[in-house]
Amino acid sequence: MSPHARAQFQIHICVVLWGFTAILGKLISLPALSLVWWRMWIVVAALALWPRVWRGLAAMPVRLIAIYAGIGAVVSLHWLTFYAAIKLSNASVGVTCIALAPVLLALIEPWVARRRFDAREVLLGIAVVPGVALLVGGVTADMRLGVLVGALSALLDAMFGALNKRYVMQADAVVVTAIELTGGALFLTLLAPLAPGPSFIVPDARDFGLLLVLSLGCTLLPFTLSLVALRQLSAFGAQLAVNLEPLYAIVLAMLLFGEQHELGLAFYGGLAIVLGAVFAHPLMIWRPRRRQASAKFTADS
Repeated sequence: MSPHARAQFQIHICVVLWGFTAILGKLISLPALSLVWWRMWIVVAALALWPRVWRGLAAMPVRLIAIYAGIGAVVSLHWLTFYAAIKLSNASVGVTCIALAPVLLALIEPWVARRRFDAREVLLGIAVVPGVALLVGGVTADMRLGVLVGALSALLDAMFGALNKRYVMQADAVVVTAIELTGGALFLTLLAPLAPGPSFIVPDARDFGLLLVLSLGCTLLPFTLSLVALRQLSAFGAQLAVNLEPLYAIVLAMLLFGEQHELGLAFYGGLAIVLGAVFAHPLMIWRPRRRQASAKFTADS
């Protein structure tokens, strides 16, 4: 197997593992806040065992640490609303809403990067509006709050992506991940007293086992594997593969939970429009940028 073919296989393994995050979120009985809190601290604990993290942290300016910790707070809110959307609706709705993130990123990134808006990206964002309307119309009334929370999660995901694109190249990716997740976990700890109901629930053996799979198997493992794969792949090729994540997650949700019976035809029409825009974006921007020597790529679990 050639290095490029191996990298393609590796990145698709990562995408499948990321697709399982929604499935595990559905299976874990904890409420969203406890689920995300445990997920983040488990990954932080695993990263704390890596000497490379401590060396990078010691060499990093305090200002940059504070920036990454702030981005981590955005990540924690993104995960919190993502799992809340799944709990309020189902896994298919949650991942479909997250598919809005690349389109929203195209609209948000110019503000963060302080560059001009691209008219094609604005039109792409407008084109998604009918898809969102169909998504809302294709779910039962009791799931519509989940759609709104999922759309908020996609917005937070786009904000995280834009901020990471601006700052992530200034430090080692593993160290950045450790700081962001630590910052996010601390932010959730401070936020917990404001949340209704019990803040942090101790998981039973089943939930803790699923949390370990979610944290280590679907967060740390694909993150590390994606870094290896991206040495051989272009940003364009990697982004096309990552855009398959909602499809993988929806197929898994159908096979495991039979969720196709809970959603109407309008939902799938909206899904087709949203995914069409998601795949159109990298195709649209690839030609003007194909001669660039390098490009940045950021992946969210």
